[in-house]
Formats: sequence, C-alpha cells, structure tokens
Amino acid sequence: MYHQLYQVVDFNIVDDYVVWVKFDDETEQIIDFEPVLHGEIWGPLRDIDLFNQAMIDPIAHTLSWPDGADFDPETLRHWPIYQDELVMRARQWDAVLA
Repeated sequence: MYHQLYQVVDFNIVDDYVVWVKFDDETEQIIDFEPVLHGEIWGPLRDIDLFNQAMIDPIAHTLSWPDGADFDPETLRHWPIYQDELVMRARQWDAVLA
C-alpha cells in the first residue's frame, strides 16, 4: 500500500476544535476534531486551552500539541476518508475507559 507523504504548511483554528489546514499540495481541509478527542492520546485535547496551542511540528510537518499529541499528515489530508473510523475508535476508547 502506498502512503503519500504530505506536509502541513499552514493552519488556523476557526472555532472550538475546528481547524482549517493547508497542505504542501495546495489542498485544504476544515476538520472538526471534537468527535475524536477521546482516549489517552487525544482526550486531553478536550481542554480547549491545550487544543488552542496547536502548532506545526518542524520535523513531521503536521499538527501537533505540547503534550505530544499529533495526527498523521496523510490522515489530515484525507480526513473525510478516515473520519468515520476515527470517530468509531474514539467511542470505543470511551467505552474502555468507562
């Protein structure tokens, strides 16, 4: 399976948990992260102050946060393809932690 390498080149937080992301291939996505912010890695990002500290990682060229959370740039680039699966997994993480 071929895994395209993308880089996040710009972003802007446009609402609570919603981010506009631009990639090195000139495409853009508007991503609502709220439904996937669960579990050990992404759950802490429900703290809006932490979420708003998003940055572009200078090595991986993706969105990352000070606590180490990040998302694969290919996943971000193709968010509509992955979104349903990620939401399902997030619900499973909630069930495990309950």
